[in-house]
Amino acid sequence: MITTMKMPHRNLQAVPPRAMPPVVPGGQLARAHATAEPGWSEPGALRGSGYAARGSFRDGARPAPLTPTVYIVDDDAEMRETLRSLVSSVNLPVETYASGQEFLETQSGGRAGCLVVDLRMPGLSGIDLQDELVSRGLTLPVIIISGYGDVPTAARAMRAGALDFLEKPVSRQLLLDRVREGLEVDQQRRRADAERAEIGGRVARLTPRERQVMELVVSGNSNKVIAMDLGLCEKTVEVHRAHVMEKMMAKSLAELVRLAMQVLPSGSIPSPVRS
Repeated sequence: MITTMKMPHRNLQAVPPRAMPPVVPGGQLARAHATAEPGWSEPGALRGSGYAARGSFRDGARPAPLTPTVYIVDDDAEMRETLRSLVSSVNLPVETYASGQEFLETQSGGRAGCLVVDLRMPGLSGIDLQDELVSRGLTLPVIIISGYGDVPTAARAMRAGALDFLEKPVSRQLLLDRVREGLEVDQQRRRADAERAEIGGRVARLTPRERQVMELVVSGNSNKVIAMDLGLCEKTVEVHRAHVMEKMMAKSLAELVRLAMQVLPSGSIPSPVRS
């Protein structure tokens, strides 16, 4: 015999209807988004997610040393957060610091990116921080922002190598454009430094005589003149020259000149000798 199980009746009338959120009129919503924030020249902040404040980073880890990162240094917590949100909204890694000294503690010289720093801060000012980076041999591109800029201050910052000096109110798009430019400049510098290091390694493999020959070759001297200058026969010069081309991985004289000019000290290449 099959027993039928009775299901309990549900009192649908006891379930209250779900409350719907109030509808905001379109005009009010537009006005809400059009409200300008202090420090910016146009309304509407760009908000992004995925980057936490200083102390925690996206995916729970600090970006790798060679990951291009935007470093924001500002003693104003609200401005730091606004800048962080702006930069992270375009999916760029970002770190924030409340002082120049705090930022310097993280810089060992190998980190890639660009720096956005406020001009007036307790302790190290924006220009002081820039000067300190230069004294340490760090070539990180610097963008200085300030609401108290003047021509002499801006000129000093630019002479010290700042990428730009932006006065508040700052255009969001202009700041992002300068940040992207700074990241590109840093990438190009690092690429050039890596190339110079590679070429320097090739030069280090040359014998003293091969280096002499290379310097005379790139200065425009013929094998005959080089042989007379070094007291060698032309055949020996040809052998040294072939070794130089091989070790320097140069396929032509023009390429050898380009490589040598990147690593040889200024004035070390002698003037061509007339035969």
